[in-house]
Amino acid sequence: MFDLKGGWNLSFAGCGFLGIYHIGVSSCLLEQAPYLIRGATRIYGASAGALTASVLTTEACLEKCCEDVINVAKEARKRNLGPLHPAFNIVKVLRGGLYRDLPSDAHTLASGRLCVSLTRVMDGQNVLVSDFSSKDELIQALVCSCFIPVYCGLIPPAFRGVRYVDGGISNNLPQSELKNTITISPFSGESDICPKDKSTSFHELRFTNTSIQVNLGNMYRLSKALFPPEPKVLAEMCQSGYKDALRFLQENNLIQTACPTVDMALIKATPTCCCPANKNSSVTDTTKEWVLRRLSLFKKHHWWLDETLVTGLLPVRVASYMLLPYTLPVESAYSAAQRLWEWIPEVAADVRWFAEVAGGVYNMAWKGSSGGGPLRRCVSEPPVGDLQEPLTDYNEHIPHSASSLEGYNWTFPSNFFSASSEDPPQKAICQPEETGFFVGSERNPEKHLEQ
Repeated sequence: MFDLKGGWNLSFAGCGFLGIYHIGVSSCLLEQAPYLIRGATRIYGASAGALTASVLTTEACLEKCCEDVINVAKEARKRNLGPLHPAFNIVKVLRGGLYRDLPSDAHTLASGRLCVSLTRVMDGQNVLVSDFSSKDELIQALVCSCFIPVYCGLIPPAFRGVRYVDGGISNNLPQSELKNTITISPFSGESDICPKDKSTSFHELRFTNTSIQVNLGNMYRLSKALFPPEPKVLAEMCQSGYKDALRFLQENNLIQTACPTVDMALIKATPTCCCPANKNSSVTDTTKEWVLRRLSLFKKHHWWLDETLVTGLLPVRVASYMLLPYTLPVESAYSAAQRLWEWIPEVAADVRWFAEVAGGVYNMAWKGSSGGGPLRRCVSEPPVGDLQEPLTDYNEHIPHSASSLEGYNWTFPSNFFSASSEDPPQKAICQPEETGFFVGSERNPEKHLEQ
């Protein structure tokens, strides 16, 4: 039983295009237990999970967000190289969708409740941001949290003058170690709300606090995180998120139960979500009917759910692949020119950052080449002495203890003590034949020699 007496948090894992799973989970929570979202102390998120967390904290429309995910997936699949096509700018599409879907006072609603996971480029440390002064700053933080190097671009975006990249690189499931945090992940593992695959594998992969069970289902999900599947598969993932969240609520008896720390007015309030309050039919519907009902699109025709039209586009696909060597250079040149034109306002800041990075790399290389002190030459040699000791006293066994060094016979030069008492100390290097050892007290070396 999940304990809600001491407060609770929600944490959404980063997952790329599988973020539609989070939309299904959020839809179920808003429909069946809205107090879990409205009464949560903090809602954490990384990458795509941060987008869902921002929608929940700003009370944006889930229906519109779900439709945007489908449209972005269609736009990415429209080209031969998918999201890697030069004409597909995921950062531009993401920024435009956030400006369109989030309300004007989104920064006020999100401050203090939304925590966005970021990875600082300078040292690779994780940073959680929860205060935003404007809507532009909120959107910039979300863009930084979703920016995957090379996949989204080469120059990382900046937030408050500091460069950040995808928060999932350093912490993909923020605050998952806390007992009062409800963790949500589209990968089968040990998260509170996640798919339950029928697998006999006991192996587990931990990726920056995210539990991922080693099985074929998760391998398929990982392959579709950056390269979106067809819209029908995305719809099934959304439905899977709804079912998994419903199972979690039923197992912990959290469906419309009174929370000790939450006002009853929050529980009875009508949730702002894309799901009508139909408890029984939401699980028994087919995938196509479920998604259409969730999006309220029964009266609209969508080609992305029309299988006959998709199969009819196969010849067009084949022709486009054959023309790829001729069309790709032209599209790449046009895309490069367009991005260069959009990059002009940020040229000064990016060039300054490049100069700082190059200077830091040069300084590190210079210190590495000149680091370490010079090797010292050893000019002394071990003393030459005639170490003789009778073996009869030790039963033919040479002692190894340092306390028996007095028993050794030490041979010194005849003029050693006279030279040491009459001549001042010389700065020249001592020769081997002029070196001796004293065992015992140094005040009376002659006494030890007599013995």
